[in-house]
Parts: sequence; structure tokens; C-alpha cells
Amino acid sequence: MVLGVAAKMSQMEVDKAVGLPRLSRVAVCGGTHGNELSGVYLVRELLKEEKEEEEKEQKPLSVMLVLSNPWAVQQCRRYISTDLNRCFTHAMLNGPASDTTPYELLRSRQLNALLGPKGSPEAVDLICDLHNTTANMGLCFITYSDHDWICLHIFKYLQRQMPDIPMRYIHFDVSNKESYSLDSVGKHGFAMEIGPQPHGVVRSNIYTAMKSGVQHMLDWVRLFNSGTIFDGEYVDVFTMVKHIDYPRDRETGNIIAAVHPWLQDRDFCLLHPEDPLFQTFSGETLKYKGKEPLYPFFVNECAYYEKSIALSLARKRCVMVPPIRVQTDEERQAQPQELASEEEE
Repeated sequence: MVLGVAAKMSQMEVDKAVGLPRLSRVAVCGGTHGNELSGVYLVRELLKEEKEEEEKEQKPLSVMLVLSNPWAVQQCRRYISTDLNRCFTHAMLNGPASDTTPYELLRSRQLNALLGPKGSPEAVDLICDLHNTTANMGLCFITYSDHDWICLHIFKYLQRQMPDIPMRYIHFDVSNKESYSLDSVGKHGFAMEIGPQPHGVVRSNIYTAMKSGVQHMLDWVRLFNSGTIFDGEYVDVFTMVKHIDYPRDRETGNIIAAVHPWLQDRDFCLLHPEDPLFQTFSGETLKYKGKEPLYPFFVNECAYYEKSIALSLARKRCVMVPPIRVQTDEERQAQPQELASEEEE
């Protein structure tokens, strides 16, 4: 059994599970990039369904639904002035503002006030930020932690519920202060990245996969809050090691090669030293000169040309995730005292 109801578990099984706080406040965000349309249309659909549920006086799980970058959504652009999904570092959220402050930086502070403040007890418990990629990546969770048991358990639950969709868990090893994306504002958070889908386009299969992923995520939260115990799991985690830029002309800086046909659309297929990496516009094959095999992802992502990234490379390892359950009332009441004791020590 992967999961069981707490009432049916032995006391030993209950005791060995890690007790974590209830997820009372969940946010689902779309349109952080205004031309990534699956999240835009899904949030709009969920807002419509929420209104219908309110009219029926039903009380589903309370979820905050947010269109993150409404101006960019209106214009079907990635952003207006600067990339909103790079505006959530501690310094950017807390710096001075003026008449020349970019719109997205102002918007990041509005979102931080709505969903955070980042790093505070008042922050929402879980943020799921919806994204599309032009790369052939399937459904990915992108997070800043390889030991956030909530996000890892949600990921494994989606893998079981959606066996026909390729899924990977990507870890960016960045500190909380330097974490830059919207999902970092919550106590727990991840970007749900699904592709391939062109920007400015919505494909029904990609939209449907995202909708199923969000529904299963919310189902998991309900199960967790109701007392379900989730057994320990092993999860393959892809930790980002480095980015690789396109080959460029030394004088002009212009790109002189494209991703090699052998590598195109082969995200998460192991790239070995001397494998084809780029093909120059004159037809020459350029090989991967790294010292170790690594896993490519975001291969030839359209939006990353401006960031000088042709692909990213990750190292894979298996992480043991412990069994978890929601905290008991006694544990929750004792927690502040325990924290106070630790601070005194």
C-alpha cells in the first residue's frame, strides 16, 4: 500500500511518520508568463468553476486562484518590462521603488503581499505556479529543495495517478534569499512545467495534462489534511548543474549553431561526453565536451534564447522521502514551545 488512512494504521506506523503542519492555504497561479496559455486558461476555468460552486453553496477545498501577470496575459506576451519569474529574490522584493521601477517588479511585490510575505509565518502553505515550455519535457516539478517532503510526496502521487505522462522532479540548488520565482513565496511551492507547447498557443493535450495535475495535487492536499498517512518513497531528483549557451561568433555575438538534430526533443536522455551537441549553420557537428554524463533539459527552449541558454544539464540521484502525515493538535500546540526552547539553547 502506498497510502492508508491513519485510523487503520498501527500506532508504530503513525509514530514513524513525520508530522507536518496542515496545508490550510493553497494558491494556484497561472500567467506568470503571459504567453504560456495552459495556466492562463486553466486558472480562468477554475475561477469559473469556483463561482458556480459558490452559487450552489458547496464548500470545496479553499484555493486562491491568481492570474499572476495580468498585463502580459492581456497582450499575450511573456512579460511587459522584465521577467516576472525572476523578481522574487529577497533583494528585489525589499528594495526601493520609484517611477521608473519596472511593472513586473511592482507586481512581484503585490503578489508577495498577497501570498507571502516570503519567508514569513503568514505566507500561504503551498503555491503551485503553472508554466509551459517549448521543450519536450513532459510534466516537471521545479523546486528549490530536494528535501521538501510535501512537494516530493505530491510529485509521487501525480506519478501514480497519471502513469501515461512522463514526469520529472527538478531541483535548483538556490538559497531562499536568492530563489527568484513566484513559487518560492510560499512555505512550500513548485512550478508545474508542461511541454512541449509553443508560446502563445494552447494545445488540448497539454492543457488536459495540466488540469489533471492540478486536480490530483488538490486531491492530495485533501487526503493529507484529512489524516491520510503517506508511506515512504524513493524519488529520482534531477539537480541542475549548469547551463550551456549556443556557440556564438566572437565578434558579433550572434548564434552560429543550433541544437543538434540528435539531441533535439531528447530532454532527460543521458548526454555523454563526445555526443553530438550542436550543428553549425555550415553543417559542422560540435560535440559535448563535459567530463561526465549529465541529463539535458529545457533543450532549445524558445524563451531562453534571450537568457543565452541553449539547454540545462542536471545530475540525477535517488532521494529517500520519509512517510508523512498531518500534525496532531498536540504536536501543533507543542511546536512553538519547542522552537522557543531551541532559540534559548
